[in-house]
Amino acid sequence: MEGIIMAAQIILSLSILVGVHEAGHMFAAKFFGMRVEQFSIGFPPRIFGVKYGETEYTIGAIPLGGFVKISGMIDESMDLEAMKEEPKEWEFRSKPAWQRLIVMLGGITVNVITGILIFIALAYAYGEQYYSKAEIEKYGIVADEIGQEIGLKTGDKIVNISGNDYQRFTDLIGSEALLGDNAYYTVLRDGKEIKVNIPADLIEQLSEKKNISKFIEPRYPFEVGPVSPNSEAGRVGLETGDKIVAVGGTPVTYFDQFEEEKKKFANKTVDLTVLRGDKKMDLTVNLDESAMVGFQAKPLLQLKSEEYSLGRSVEIGAKEAFTTVWVNVKGLGKVVSGQIDPRKSLMGPIGIARVFGGTWNWERFWNLTGMLSMILAFMNLLPIPALDGGHVMFLMYEIVSGRKPSDKFLENAQKVGMVMLLALMVFVFGNDIFNLFR
Repeated sequence: MEGIIMAAQIILSLSILVGVHEAGHMFAAKFFGMRVEQFSIGFPPRIFGVKYGETEYTIGAIPLGGFVKISGMIDESMDLEAMKEEPKEWEFRSKPAWQRLIVMLGGITVNVITGILIFIALAYAYGEQYYSKAEIEKYGIVADEIGQEIGLKTGDKIVNISGNDYQRFTDLIGSEALLGDNAYYTVLRDGKEIKVNIPADLIEQLSEKKNISKFIEPRYPFEVGPVSPNSEAGRVGLETGDKIVAVGGTPVTYFDQFEEEKKKFANKTVDLTVLRGDKKMDLTVNLDESAMVGFQAKPLLQLKSEEYSLGRSVEIGAKEAFTTVWVNVKGLGKVVSGQIDPRKSLMGPIGIARVFGGTWNWERFWNLTGMLSMILAFMNLLPIPALDGGHVMFLMYEIVSGRKPSDKFLENAQKVGMVMLLALMVFVFGNDIFNLFR
């Protein structure tokens, strides 16, 4: 069932984004009097189609993209016979270069607008919940496996990132930390400030879903939250609001200490010292090999909630949208320079579907869809033949030089671009499949 939900989410997300992208091309083309022969979401074989006016609107069986077929344009269809005829007034090739440029930028423009609007709507509808720097500095962090490998320790209090202040815990695993050049954390440890360098390949390690939880998390004191009725916690009478202050006689203040101590008693019996109000008691639990007690911990850490006005949401949404683009520019630069292994940083449809997750959450869905919209805009702007950016590159050359590249040149460039895109698709699909079995 989880697989079906993942697939449904990515198909819906891509269908929305491809639909608005291709609509951007179509409406711009129609505005300038160009004939749009076909508008398709998904690639052939066709499973549905209807003709309205001069345009056939179709849905393809392969939901990994889409296209708009504009008369007189050298594109994926490679209709070379039609290109041998004299240009017609409704054809793409008969229009001025500036009009053709606007048509080619139409899809990218609409994706940028869509991404910004999604992030604005998310900020306005959901606001934001986060642990502030002040809360993180109270108790420090828990350094898990990867955090320890780069030199962090549990209890460290992170003061800044590469000399720059931060506001939220999520900033510690954000773009400035993971993609900055020569980035580092300034850490307060045992009353002294020290520098912990952030390796360039840290984002590579954290990009694997199973490693996300192995870096750092906030450290917090805790109390007992909801208790599972058929568990050891339920059997011995643990109650919501109880505070566990010792495990087997060893004092514990933070949840990570509790987790560490109880693991020592796997398959054993141990006394939990519990504070209930002003009364202290010992409860004896029998732990199995997993050392699970059977309750959810309630962090005694203030989660800050903010609601945003429409004006503030516009500011936050626009910033979030363009931060997504900046992160991808930085990430691509690190891939090209060899600092990041593309096998660990590039995702295809399967990898993206796994990020959506096996449960349907609308906030997460729209957040990822907004990110994908900005990424789609950025990737399409790359000057690669067969992408919008390739067409834009040739049109800019025509506008600046006054000379239009020959149809033969554009045909060959399109073929080269298609081969490059096919090779990239094979790589990301193969990489996705390989990662499924890692």
